[in-house]
Amino acid sequence: MSKWSEGRRRTWVPADADMSMAVARPDALAGPAPLERALLDECRQGDPQAFARLVALHERLVFNLAARLLGDLEEARDVSQEVFLQVFRTLGRFQGRSTFKTWIYRIAVNQCHNRRRWWRRRRRDQLVSLDILGPADEARLCTGRGPEQDYESAERSRDVQRALQALPFAQRTVLLLREVEGLTCEQVAQAVGVPVGTVKSRLSRARETLRRELERAS
Repeated sequence: MSKWSEGRRRTWVPADADMSMAVARPDALAGPAPLERALLDECRQGDPQAFARLVALHERLVFNLAARLLGDLEEARDVSQEVFLQVFRTLGRFQGRSTFKTWIYRIAVNQCHNRRRWWRRRRRDQLVSLDILGPADEARLCTGRGPEQDYESAERSRDVQRALQALPFAQRTVLLLREVEGLTCEQVAQAVGVPVGTVKSRLSRARETLRRELERAS
């Protein structure tokens, strides 16, 4: 179970220290809505155990998204901790106008965007780590189909990783949220804070760019 320790600096500790990249669908991670609502109510009443359980429901979701957006596992761990620190500090502002999962996605996207800007100032924006996506995710990105389709070869998998990292951050974000995380365009718009039309435009450009990159690599 995740630990949420009280002290001069509150620290979120992931449940599995090695943070392996086995990917579950986000819907399974979000937990039943009644349980989530109950935990939110308990958190607002100051129950630290309720917050620890809330973190446990969403920690894999946040880490996987951060790893895919940043292409670096160590940075994803740091960002995940910052995301839950911000969730802890701002939970009282959550009004339920979106799902709680979408609200957390928005915090995670903002934190990843800030980390990318930090990288650029220090000339680290070319850092790429492979094997961030599972084969089912790669199949969805390449074909728009589900995991029942045949998977690409190991070499093709590396091509997908490189093509994904070559996308502009904004395009990569909407592509991952839509195709891998399974959000609707409306939910993606809420998560990134742009109109639905902008999401669809970025998504179209991202798919086309990804296709061209993969064709070039083949």
